[in-house]
Amino acid sequence: MRTFVAVDLPDEMRERIGEVAANFNRTGVKLVKPELVHVTIKFLGEVEERVVKEICTALSQVTTQPFDARLKGVGVFPKPSHIRVIWLGVTGNFDPLHSEVERILEPFGFAPEDTFVAHATIARVKRVSRETRIELGAEASKLAETMIGEFTVDSISVKSSTLTPQGPIYNTVCKIPLKKQN
Repeated sequence: MRTFVAVDLPDEMRERIGEVAANFNRTGVKLVKPELVHVTIKFLGEVEERVVKEICTALSQVTTQPFDARLKGVGVFPKPSHIRVIWLGVTGNFDPLHSEVERILEPFGFAPEDTFVAHATIARVKRVSRETRIELGAEASKLAETMIGEFTVDSISVKSSTLTPQGPIYNTVCKIPLKKQN
């Protein structure tokens, strides 16, 4: 099954996420449904179901404590002159969480990522004109400081992803709470 590790965003932010994403609604731009927006910690790709269960067990050993996070700002990958992804920025203790997930998953044969930038994808840019790319870049710049909200990261989820013509369908395979240390 196609699998990834993610931090889910609070439901109360979904409406605001949709409002921000709507600024990029153009032909050739595929908006992510607000209820599907999340922070990917690690994309795993195709993984056998029995291995996914082992991954869930292994990730229960994560020692990162719950932390406060903020969903703020709009940005693009890879660069404004060639936009492929439009995202919301996230701040918080995501780098240590990512490093710990990477360490735990390495024995399963998953190569560590060279770079990790915590973000929540709100749109993917397919084929658009140069003029539209410029418009999208200008819109992202205008929204660079937009505040969506604050939330507490108190769990991570292993999710399966089924790709369909209507868009992906995500299912939570397991949810791992982050444990408070005394």
